Amino acid sequence: MDISSVSVAAYIVASLLFILSLAGLSKHESARSGLTYGIVGMGIALAATVAVTIDASDKYDDQALIIGLMIAAIVIGALIGLWRARIVEMTGMPELIALLHSFVGLAAVAIGWNGHIGGPHFSASTLLEDVPALINIHEAEVSIGIFIGAVTFTGSIVANLKLSARISSAPLMLPGKNFINIGSLVLFAILTAVYVSLDTHTATGDTSTGATILLGVITLLALALGWHLVASIGGGDMPVVVSMLNSYSGWAAAASGFLLGNDLLIVTGALVGSSGAYLSYIMCKAMNRSFISVIAGGFGIEAPASADVDYGEHREIQADAAAELLANAGSVVITPGYGMAVAQAQYPVADLTAKLRAKGVDVRFGIHPVAGRLPGHMNVLLAEAKVPYDIVLEMDEINDDLGETDVVLVIGANDTVNPAASEDPTSPIAGMPVLEVWNAKDVIVFKRSMAVGYAGVQNPLFFRENSQMLFGDAKDRVEDIVRALG
Repeated sequence: MDISSVSVAAYIVASLLFILSLAGLSKHESARSGLTYGIVGMGIALAATVAVTIDASDKYDDQALIIGLMIAAIVIGALIGLWRARIVEMTGMPELIALLHSFVGLAAVAIGWNGHIGGPHFSASTLLEDVPALINIHEAEVSIGIFIGAVTFTGSIVANLKLSARISSAPLMLPGKNFINIGSLVLFAILTAVYVSLDTHTATGDTSTGATILLGVITLLALALGWHLVASIGGGDMPVVVSMLNSYSGWAAAASGFLLGNDLLIVTGALVGSSGAYLSYIMCKAMNRSFISVIAGGFGIEAPASADVDYGEHREIQADAAAELLANAGSVVITPGYGMAVAQAQYPVADLTAKLRAKGVDVRFGIHPVAGRLPGHMNVLLAEAKVPYDIVLEMDEINDDLGETDVVLVIGANDTVNPAASEDPTSPIAGMPVLEVWNAKDVIVFKRSMAVGYAGVQNPLFFRENSQMLFGDAKDRVEDIVRALG
């Protein structure tokens, strides 16, 4: 049996399964099947790669060592993956995903350096006159792959640290930050051109010291740029950053595919890179951000002095009064945010929804595109709690109905329901589309305190005459309301 032909067929099947996986993950109803397609595709790809590696190792004296190291890597990686999947909370998924992106970037850097040290390999059919051009292409692939991988690695590490609150979520505001970013890209292009023009290997086949030093400089430049790009972005914009890094990791994988001559890596990397870029674009539109600014880094801005404006006094409400208001309502819209995820309040929220619907109340959910820390974060939590798909609506589907809604429950959301986005042109979130909950007859806001949201911006909604604050843990307060409803 020709292992090479079988592996090509397996890679094609795996690629098709990955495409089906993306299609399935685009809808709630098909998400589970989409995930299954992805798992099966990755299993096929891994099995084919193992078979090819075992077949190719025949030509080496240390075949047993090669196979042993490969199996050990697979087992260790699988065990770590299973362990992390079992212990991670939904609230910890964003930083875990950012960390996983860093692994892809680091792998791309390692593959690039291996390509530099080992050099290109040509088949016997390669024409001599084609060799110089192919060597130049290989060297360009090495530099570009390392650059993308290194940017992804450090950028993902910073995103992980910000999302896990291990470092400040405030954006880094270095003088001339845009010049630093653009200058780094220009310098990378120059260094790559010089690297390609050098002879990377001596006449004896050893790696050239000059080329190695130059590639080391490119690697350090990329590591610094990745750190600066993400450090310059504020915590409120981290959902876009995670999506952007997802795209970067895809292109890093594609670059590794070119270096390794692996068609599956190229296809898979292109799928991840393009879908991540498109998702970033959609999220930028949802947040009224410039897509170019996201790619360039550093569009997060701290809240100005207006954050300290005196908006007056807020009003409070207790659980029993909230229950009475809900019981007498004809229509209710629930707008969840990251606070619901932190409190793990999705299950009592589902109970509240079922109880109100049993009383004849029209209950729906309004989901902002960037509610939570990841796209679809709230949808996953609600689906996990068995909330019916058909009452979970996107912002564009629910906004026009909020003016005719009796009660809106804002559970753990802040920036995504902030009227300053449309009313205060000086606000850092000015122009960002938000859920216009203030148009409802009554608004009940579930919060632990009057602290500002993740973007550091005060919310005038809390002080409106039709808004009341229900303080405490969201899960406990929702359970209190459920008990009060009887």
